Amino acid sequence: MARPRKPLLNPDRIVESALALVDTEGLQAVSTRRLAAELGVSGPSLYHHFRTKDEILDAVADRVCADVDLSVFEDGTGWREALEGWARSYRAALAAHPNIVPHLAQGPGRRPSQLRMADAVFGAMTAAGWPRAHATHIGALMRYFVAGSALGSFARGFVDDAALYARDYPHLDQAHLLAEHQQRVDEGAFETGLRALLDGLALRYPQAAGRPGPRPDAP
Repeated sequence: MARPRKPLLNPDRIVESALALVDTEGLQAVSTRRLAAELGVSGPSLYHHFRTKDEILDAVADRVCADVDLSVFEDGTGWREALEGWARSYRAALAAHPNIVPHLAQGPGRRPSQLRMADAVFGAMTAAGWPRAHATHIGALMRYFVAGSALGSFARGFVDDAALYARDYPHLDQAHLLAEHQQRVDEGAFETGLRALLDGLALRYPQAAGRPGPRPDAP
């Protein structure tokens, strides 16, 4: 009786295995030798699909960004609402795989998903009347903000030791409780920051886009 054949090696299998390693052990865990062992193949066979470890990580980063919803830039939504919806979807994708964020922070390079995202954001902003330089700055600003918010947890950074704060840091007398409310704290911080950024951009928009602002006597 013939033995069952192993699934053929393909880029999708390599990327899935690499993403699993990144999620569980971090970027440093990914190597061609480790991936070959995980996939049950010889190391050189990976080079038929990816020439280097960085190419594999690029493909992993692109897979993560492929989950970001860009439809908000295509359905006639206003620029502010589009940025808001995109930012939430972008953060959700990165928060699900925070260990890949440092690699993503290097920029889009040749990654199709990230280039499509940059193109969608820039196109929507310029179509709304933002000058090209402003549109570039907005895209960069939002990327910095979203990536930073997904990279780590503010709440987890405070240890569960009430005595530490009570003794030397009286204004942080409740800090030892933050970790218990990690999701609520981190999501609240993201929403507060997102609202502040969008409010600030809305104030600058009329002048930047050459549109009349609200009348001083407007309600």
